[in-house]
Amino acid sequence: MESIKLTYDVNKVQTPCYVIDLGLLRKNLEILKSVQARTNCKILLALKGFAAWSTFGLCKQYLAGAAASSLHEAKLAREYFGGEVHLCAPAYRDDEMDQYIQIVDDIVFNSFTQWTHFKNKILNAPRKIQCGIRINPMHSEVKTKIYDPCAPGSRLGTTLEFFRPDRLDGITGLHFHTLCELNADSLQRTLPAVEKQFGNVIRKMQWVNFGGGHHITRPDYDIDLLCSLITDFYTRYPNIKTIYLEPGEAIALNTGVLIASVLDIVHNAMDIAILDTSASAHMPDVLEMPYRPDITTGDLPGKKTHTYRLAGPTCLAGDVIGDYSFDKPLAVGDKLIFRDMAHYTMVKNTMFNGINLPDIILYDPAKDQYHIQRHFTYEDFKGRLS
Repeated sequence: MESIKLTYDVNKVQTPCYVIDLGLLRKNLEILKSVQARTNCKILLALKGFAAWSTFGLCKQYLAGAAASSLHEAKLAREYFGGEVHLCAPAYRDDEMDQYIQIVDDIVFNSFTQWTHFKNKILNAPRKIQCGIRINPMHSEVKTKIYDPCAPGSRLGTTLEFFRPDRLDGITGLHFHTLCELNADSLQRTLPAVEKQFGNVIRKMQWVNFGGGHHITRPDYDIDLLCSLITDFYTRYPNIKTIYLEPGEAIALNTGVLIASVLDIVHNAMDIAILDTSASAHMPDVLEMPYRPDITTGDLPGKKTHTYRLAGPTCLAGDVIGDYSFDKPLAVGDKLIFRDMAHYTMVKNTMFNGINLPDIILYDPAKDQYHIQRHFTYEDFKGRLS
């Protein structure tokens, strides 16, 4: 359970809305800045987890740059973040590479086939671009298989069997990503697997990217262990000039909420509260992961006097957030606050059923001000279709 006390004034916002607390965001960024200072690593914001560009002015004061997985993300990073713009994706389109060359500083290739295909274009580009190969050490730390980059049959990264040392001309770094929402002990177990298979290659490189999934800003995260792993790696490989980390979730972890209202209460074997926010459309990882989000006033079913199933307004039968108990009966119009809803919500949400997207609100705790950064309309729904 998250230990941070949340005291938002729900009477000052219309629902549904995401609220990003700039004070909590800055607190996370301070932690990440301290890791960079202690280790001489560079931390990038992975836009796949958090891409609220209205906060980039704050984020770029602390981080070295951003990590993109597509052309749109790369453009967003260059336009609003600056710093270093890194790119890593399973494959690249021919008709987009010229645009990448204009805006990114680092391109990681998922295979030697892709590297060979684009090598001449990149090496002959008017601006220097750092190139790397993504490796797959086949070392699994992630329990939820859909999020495990090293699961058997994974398309992500080149395994040792298909690694081509004879095609490294122009490659200056390696990238691996094995984690998802994990502590430093997972990286501690991963590094020996990486080094056992690719240690000889690392000695020829200039940089290594440890990927994402590092839950650095979680209250129980072992920052001292992370820092020692990074500094020890530099010691073992004095040829490595830069170690990169590219967390997405750690930047926005526990910095935002999703506030919803009760639209109706129905009964079918149990009391069911229908909300104006949707698991399917607005917090898809609730169904995809799956997981049960925390709520500020609710507890596990049966823990408190009144238990309800919280469900969304779409026609999907399984649009259910979870079962929760409350001290008092819920009523139409009541507002509920779901915790930790800044990452992997806004970047993944949809307008399924034509349900509108939640407002994006920036909260400044120093001034106790709520600013509506974005309100979505019918035009946004219509503009996605034709």
